[in-house]
Amino acid sequence: MTPPPLLHAFRRGTWQPSLDTAEPPGQGGVRLCLVPEIVAAADRRWWDGVAPGLPPAPADRRALLLRALDLFEHGVLTPGGLGPQSGDQFRTALWRTAGLPAALVDRWCGMLRSTLTNRHIPVPDEALALVSLPGNTFTCLESVLEQAERSAAVWVRPSRREPLSAARLVAALLAAGWPPERLALYPTGQQALTGLIALTDRQIVFGGAGLAASVRASAALTVRGPGRGCALVPASSVTADAVDWLLPLIAADSGRFCSNVRTVVCAGPAAPLATALAAALDAIRPEPADPVWPLTAFREPEEAHRTARSVTDRLAPEDRILTRTPAVAEGPGGDTYVLPQLVLIDQGRRQTGPHPLIGHEVPFPFAAVVSATGPAAAAITDGSLFVYRPLPDAAARRGTP
Repeated sequence: MTPPPLLHAFRRGTWQPSLDTAEPPGQGGVRLCLVPEIVAAADRRWWDGVAPGLPPAPADRRALLLRALDLFEHGVLTPGGLGPQSGDQFRTALWRTAGLPAALVDRWCGMLRSTLTNRHIPVPDEALALVSLPGNTFTCLESVLEQAERSAAVWVRPSRREPLSAARLVAALLAAGWPPERLALYPTGQQALTGLIALTDRQIVFGGAGLAASVRASAALTVRGPGRGCALVPASSVTADAVDWLLPLIAADSGRFCSNVRTVVCAGPAAPLATALAAALDAIRPEPADPVWPLTAFREPEEAHRTARSVTDRLAPEDRILTRTPAVAEGPGGDTYVLPQLVLIDQGRRQTGPHPLIGHEVPFPFAAVVSATGPAAAAITDGSLFVYRPLPDAAARRGTP
């Protein structure tokens, strides 16, 4: 049996293999070269030695980045070790390894372009930047583009669960004419992240609450963790209008963004809205892919069940799951999905601290609905990075944080 291809690291201006490897989950995936921390430390010394003698960074970085995004979305590129890869082959690879449907890949490519074109051009500096990426969405590659436009060089640490998008962006930047010495791809184990942070001048690190607690805060480090998005529904809201407003906030992007709503706070009775919203979530089908709200597949069935249990394990005795579809389902093609879930939180329970489902983040559409006003509602919004309030006009109902 032919082994899966080996995705190389990119360091010191070239794609390079490694004796240390890991195999991400998925069907027909890739093996991933891992860069030891001692090698990264040597590369930092190499960078300090060669940086003064390099030609100036590109004058019009924005134009090169836009060209790279064109290639990322549609071009034939050659990430090291994988051979030529078309845009369609990239989509197929993401589906097989990460369960990302092509509709989401297309949407996220568009979001990358939109974010870049709408962002102010930064003032360049001489920093060596690090971007450590998550595995839930490749839209976080926008931080790689941001640091490439700003920094003297950028090191990219891809997610071990989904390294293909980061490798493809590096290949796209090189094909667009980006200076190879000013770019690197460093797949590493989790334990090496602290070392990479210490080796670089500025860092953008994506991860959960556990990761945020494990790294030492500094002025140069930005940790982008859980958003714990919540939506506030006034007592006067009409149920149908509220469902139309809330559904995309919960279900868009398969619930994978930190900006997705996880908690719906009702100023009035919560049960009528929760029941109607659960019915709307039940209508989302996994296969064939829902044309409006496509779901991602899980490539490890046990992970799907474990993720679904993270909701049921946090239920209080009187909480109710109102969605009627099974939590985990297998599609006709054998793919495993965690289907949308909605929980109505009981407010009559003995208060011993925040409910564990408030702001609970999972990689599928999920929300907890609760009735709360005053200090109880404020406690939820204070813990949220994304707070959505409905506005009276229809356009605003699409969601404005």
